[in-house]
Amino acid sequence: MWEMKDLKKLARMAWIKRIAGLAVLVALSGCTVNPATGERQLTLIGEQQEIAMGIEADKQVGQSMGLYPDEDLQRYVNEIGQRLAARSERPDLPWSFRVVDDSAVNAFALPGGFIYLTRGIMAHFNSEAEMAAVLGHEIGHVTGRHSVEQMSRQQLAGIGLMAGMVLSEDFRQYGQAAQAGLGLLFLKYGRDDERQADDLGLRYLVREDYDPREMPEVFDMLSRVSQAAGPGRAPPWMSTHPAPEERAQRSRAAIEQALAQTKERKVLSAEYLARLDGMTFGSDPRQGYFSGDRFYHPELAFQIDFPSGWQKVNQPSSVIGVSPNQDAMVGLSLVGAKSAEEAVKGFFSQEGVRGERPRRGAVHGLTAVSARFAAAQQQAAEIAGTVTFVEYDKRVYQLLGYTSVQKWPDYESSLALVADSFQRVTDRRVLSVEAGRLDIVKIPRALTMRQFVELYRGSVELEQLALINRFEPDEEMPAGTLVKRVVGGDLPN
Repeated sequence: MWEMKDLKKLARMAWIKRIAGLAVLVALSGCTVNPATGERQLTLIGEQQEIAMGIEADKQVGQSMGLYPDEDLQRYVNEIGQRLAARSERPDLPWSFRVVDDSAVNAFALPGGFIYLTRGIMAHFNSEAEMAAVLGHEIGHVTGRHSVEQMSRQQLAGIGLMAGMVLSEDFRQYGQAAQAGLGLLFLKYGRDDERQADDLGLRYLVREDYDPREMPEVFDMLSRVSQAAGPGRAPPWMSTHPAPEERAQRSRAAIEQALAQTKERKVLSAEYLARLDGMTFGSDPRQGYFSGDRFYHPELAFQIDFPSGWQKVNQPSSVIGVSPNQDAMVGLSLVGAKSAEEAVKGFFSQEGVRGERPRRGAVHGLTAVSARFAAAQQQAAEIAGTVTFVEYDKRVYQLLGYTSVQKWPDYESSLALVADSFQRVTDRRVLSVEAGRLDIVKIPRALTMRQFVELYRGSVELEQLALINRFEPDEEMPAGTLVKRVVGGDLPN
């Protein structure tokens, strides 16, 4: 006679088989042949859903990173990208190509055809063909449907994982570790996707008659940037991309074949560099910068002090400080309220947020409303904090600091001092600070980069200038070479 535990075991096994069968059916029904790669591909996400996700994420990129404010440059990048995408296997997607206002060396693609270059990577390109190679690579991620395939695999893995966690006590114990392992499992697909995007990018480059030999130049640039960053500071793309040296070696044979297919072999170096003349280089201090523990925002004309020793980061929509033990945080951001009173009412209308009666007053002569609060968190300790809303120059700023209820006595005074330090900037040196900008110089005679620096004084060191021009310090540059230098961007002492 079957015992109850045996019946439960049989029922559990039956459910597992049914879930596994469902996963197989889903996988089989979702496999299609990708027109760009010619390979069968798991896709549980339709094209319209892919586009919808891209549209939503595109909005977030604009809000969090910001677009570089140069319409001519934006138009130029979009035109090149549109020409490449029109020759791809998915020409009817709502393609867009934009430059984000970020000094990092990076490029990325969202599902549905939303592609971005940072102004940081553009400063390191030396030709239109190099830029087209990177745009082609990102187009390859979209035509290869790499993000869609990754999400489909995660959905499918999630079905099996959830079934195991619900039906098996033993599996539930290790569920968290299994989920962490899934990220490592899919890393190899990411690297394969990068190689495939290189192949597709080369295809699109050739179709538009760009010189394919410019693609290894991009890999060389990425290698130099990575080496200059030093150990432990490599750019984020290094974690998923194959090493630039490997990519260059792998592409050589394909490039030799591609050369036979190109007609014009366009490089367009002078035309590209002319577009860079005057472009912001490095971090833009007008959007905020730190001098020690003090943060200045020249564009908005305010300053604020952070606790000594805290980690600090300036983002397009906020500036944040985190305690050395990472157990407290304070941040400043703009809120969409007409007054401090309206803002504090909105803050306490949030679910789970409660606090004392707000205090009306002033911070350095500016109208302000502040209050202590507590808030419950799902599956986490309750937090305690202070919030202050300040009216300044027809805007309302939120200064929010919090920690756990247990740590509140340790951080209460520090968080209050941050809010009390907010004030207008009157120092003309701060208000008039300017960003560094690229200046394109045509050298009249042969020079080494070291000699160039002596003749054409700029605001960055020799090593940085050698990096963005891709010349060694003592390597001779022929007469007539267009060379990038950086002018301005000096901060007041």
